[in-house]
Amino acid sequence: MIKLIPSPSSSQLSLGPVTIHYYALCIIAGIAIAIWLGRRRYSSLGGNPEDVSEAAIWAVPFGIIGGRIYHVISSPQKYFGENGNPVDAFRIWEGGLGIWGAISLGAIGAYAYFKTHKTTLKFSQFLDALAPGVIFAQAIGRVGNYFNQEVFGKPTNLPWGIEIRPFKRPDGYEEFLKFHPTFLYELLWCVVIGFLLIKLPGLLSRVITNKGDIFALYVFGYTAGRLWIEALRIDEANYVLGLRLNIWVCLLVLVGSATYLFKSARRGNTSDNQAAS
Repeated sequence: MIKLIPSPSSSQLSLGPVTIHYYALCIIAGIAIAIWLGRRRYSSLGGNPEDVSEAAIWAVPFGIIGGRIYHVISSPQKYFGENGNPVDAFRIWEGGLGIWGAISLGAIGAYAYFKTHKTTLKFSQFLDALAPGVIFAQAIGRVGNYFNQEVFGKPTNLPWGIEIRPFKRPDGYEEFLKFHPTFLYELLWCVVIGFLLIKLPGLLSRVITNKGDIFALYVFGYTAGRLWIEALRIDEANYVLGLRLNIWVCLLVLVGSATYLFKSARRGNTSDNQAAS
């Protein structure tokens, strides 16, 4: 008997004329978790939790649009290559949201809200409050990848390999049955990082001292895992100098976040420095 994670029987649920896509449900559930946890953490910092809910009205659509744009740009073959259909670029429910685009444009949307409205805390504190919820939302979103049979890796004989149906297998891998469930690896990694983001600030209070450090730590921690997970993936992607584009992005983001954290630790607690002066 072959041990494996079976592929899902369906990626959607039909209720009369209404079709509900499990991927979309996962995205919605993730957003709800991020806002709920973000409100609690923002409130614990002394802020009005309504700031989080109202900023989300700006950040969520910005993030979805940004995530889709990044995905289409980094994997354009499906939409603009041979036999591609540009209209599919708008079918978000079928999967495909690039995390870097989602975080970048989502943060811009939230920043625009903070710049144009009176809020109880600073934008950097908002980012720190949201960081654990955002990465938990990413974990929930990876469940949607399971239902869509996407974001899997190279063939494997490991007992937790996932069965991918023939019509979902990339060209050149038609004869393989089991693949690395890289979406599951990332899900587990995100959960671990999420809990560390909640616990580490108290344990490393001498290192994580400035506003924005927790968000930078989220970016660093997530990217460190995404780097090796990305190397396992075999879905279509652009390559630069023999490496997937997302690997180069991960390296740049990893270096950038590490540099920020190093400089933040070197300058110490800026609020204490200001008080002393």
